[in-house]
Amino acid sequence: MLDQTYPRNLRLLNSRDFRHVFDQTQWKVFCPGFLLLAAPGRTTETRIGFVFSKKNIRLAVRRNRFKRIFRDSFRRHHHQLPPVDILVLAIKEANLTNDQKLSKNLSRVWKQLNQRIGSDPI
Repeated sequence: MLDQTYPRNLRLLNSRDFRHVFDQTQWKVFCPGFLLLAAPGRTTETRIGFVFSKKNIRLAVRRNRFKRIFRDSFRRHHHQLPPVDILVLAIKEANLTNDQKLSKNLSRVWKQLNQRIGSDPI
């Protein structure tokens, strides 16, 4: 059975990791309200981090809810992705998205990211 946890080694934790993704971005995937940036991983694990500003998602409850949805989806799909570092950015339309739409779009987003990484040699 696959590991369904979300340990520290699957997270981007410090500013150096975030800066690496911003500087080395090779793949971008759009999800309504969000932009995913991916860079070749610095470890053997696929890791994820979030940049959800108060400007783009006003209420802390909604920011936390979106993070929870992304984390849960990533937890279920990370084993299908190669070792990359992924950064999720909330953009202006994020406030217009709802939980159901986001959950439905995320499985498509992981497949799309995997295809882009697979078609482009690192």
